[in-house]
Amino acid sequence: MRQTLDKQIDDSRGSLWHDFVRTRSRTLQLTENLEVDDFVVQTAVYMSPPKWHIGHVSWLFEVIMSRINKDYQFYSNEFSAYLNSYYNQFGEPHQKGRRGTVSRPTLSQILDYYVEINSRVQVFLTEFNMNYGHAKSLFEMGLNHECQHQELMVYDLQHLLADLYVPSKKTEPPKDATTSPSVSSDMMHVGGGMYSMGYGGDGFCYDIELPEHSVYVDDCTLGRFPVTNAEYMEFIKDGGYSMFENWLSDGWKIVQEREWNSPMYWEEIDGQWCTLDFRGQRPINPTEPVVHVSFYEADAYARWAGKRLPTEAEWEKAACYDVKSGTKRIYPWGDELPDTHKCNLLESNIWGCTSIGSYPDGASPSGCEQMIGDVWEWTSSEFVGYRGFKSAFREYNDKWFTGQKVLRGGSYGTPSISIRGSYRNFFRLDERWMFAGFRLASDS
Repeated sequence: MRQTLDKQIDDSRGSLWHDFVRTRSRTLQLTENLEVDDFVVQTAVYMSPPKWHIGHVSWLFEVIMSRINKDYQFYSNEFSAYLNSYYNQFGEPHQKGRRGTVSRPTLSQILDYYVEINSRVQVFLTEFNMNYGHAKSLFEMGLNHECQHQELMVYDLQHLLADLYVPSKKTEPPKDATTSPSVSSDMMHVGGGMYSMGYGGDGFCYDIELPEHSVYVDDCTLGRFPVTNAEYMEFIKDGGYSMFENWLSDGWKIVQEREWNSPMYWEEIDGQWCTLDFRGQRPINPTEPVVHVSFYEADAYARWAGKRLPTEAEWEKAACYDVKSGTKRIYPWGDELPDTHKCNLLESNIWGCTSIGSYPDGASPSGCEQMIGDVWEWTSSEFVGYRGFKSAFREYNDKWFTGQKVLRGGSYGTPSISIRGSYRNFFRLDERWMFAGFRLASDS
């Protein structure tokens, strides 16, 4: 019996190491066509240089090893000071907005550090005598954390290089599946009743997805698709950015102070709205979901349209609940892992949004489509812990339970390992550099 258990643990360690290598390799794959100069540039205070991302995700594995082995010695105090994002328990972090103002550690040193941490993790997994179940959950968290930074790096690379960035792989999007850019106005019914919210599977999830708990959801409707560029342009044409009646007070103040008149990256050129992304500066595609909008903009549009944003409970029930069987799914289409026929995630290698109607195979039981991938979707819910929340990693999620709204569903920059119907992302209400859009909701 003991030998069988030991073999199961050894097999699990091997699987974890395989996942580790695959995830770490993908981080470097995102940067393999960058020039040295690209690694060190920080184009905005809310961005980070690619060099910093590579170092930071490596440093977090040192934090994990130090949690398991109290005698663990960090690679370098200098590296820790620079690569610490916000963990006050490890000293005062280097100021985020100034990560691009220092030349040391050098890129070469960071890449050597990356290799060294890989070696340390391999030795740690094979030789260190530890409580494997606890250690496995921490290393899985580290891998998912690295996937989060892969997505953040994609945001930063778009801001830094746009179409000058050369991805290692690129695929053409599906042909437009809709003929009417206003088809997202279709509203799908979500029946009222009790719903078991949160993660209920056997795999990894973050502490903020737990505990699974019962909530009551009233009858409501949600948009079949996210709001499109064509629909959002109607809001702009109608003076949406100049009508205070649509806006929350804080949002209206920001619109005036920052002189917002469109989503981030949009520019009106010779009377035509264009955007700048990985596909270059191009006319707005009316059938793609609107992206790079803040919560304030999403909320203002919803008010203008006579609707509202969904709560995260409404969103999750619309995405995951199968009313016919009375069961909950991990993904809108079922429990099978995401693939390129069902959604547009990082592995799709499209490097941009796809038109609404591109993934009918990914539809939820309620009939909503593209709930996974393309754009993160703002909800009206505050980011707080569920009742009974227990922190699994100090200073990781729980320190942000204020001033943030929940987003659901993932984007075209999200690695597939990172997303599921219960996953909760969060951002401040004025942020719009991430790949964020929204879909509408209304009371039935």
